[in-house]
Amino acid sequence: MKKLFPVFVILLISFFSFAEEEGELIFEDDFERSESQEEKDQPGNGWGTNSRTRAKGNKQVDLRDGAMYIYIHEEADHGVSVTQPMEFTDGSVGMRFMLEHEKDVLGLNFADLQYKAVHAGHLFMTKISVKDIQIQDLKTGNMDLEMREARKANSLTKEQKALLETKGAKFPNKLEVGEWYDLLVRVRGDRMAVLIDGEEVGSFQSEGIAHPTKRLLRIAVNRDAVVDDIKIWRTN
Repeated sequence: MKKLFPVFVILLISFFSFAEEEGELIFEDDFERSESQEEKDQPGNGWGTNSRTRAKGNKQVDLRDGAMYIYIHEEADHGVSVTQPMEFTDGSVGMRFMLEHEKDVLGLNFADLQYKAVHAGHLFMTKISVKDIQIQDLKTGNMDLEMREARKANSLTKEQKALLETKGAKFPNKLEVGEWYDLLVRVRGDRMAVLIDGEEVGSFQSEGIAHPTKRLLRIAVNRDAVVDDIKIWRTN
């Protein structure tokens, strides 16, 4: 026991240091439950999906083996969006995730549906693939209503195109298909940092990230992704 005591103390200190840094835990889900039927999405615990409006009601979210499997249906006209209400100014989202195919991408999109100057409340997001991660400021970039209309009309000015070039960043990062990883997305002020297995793999600063209230987390998937042990913390 004497030899184990210092290790225990170190682990205890590390746990409380981590908990203090991430803030107040306001949501968690380990998906250790079953669905009452297998025909429609039934993720439970406050989760919503866009399968009814975007995939003709076909099932795109499945709880099994204590995890949430997300997959796009062949009749879908939009990527899968799995949503969880939340509210923070600064905070963090953590989860375990797995990509099962080379072309899979896991997206975490932060939104505020009460903010009407952007399309569908989009504020900022990160996309994680097997080769890189991307971070994008959507509020002052692609999803700004004026910018979006100009993009759709193919009428972006030279100044607008130059501005959009500053609204995102890409960082190389190699992942293996079929392997589980720990993900932490940390939002502080106008900076988002993405950590995988405890190591920061990319961070980006932009004014849209500092939006005063993030009210909705969207897990965005265009092909397949598996997630588990999701936690959301609020620092303020």
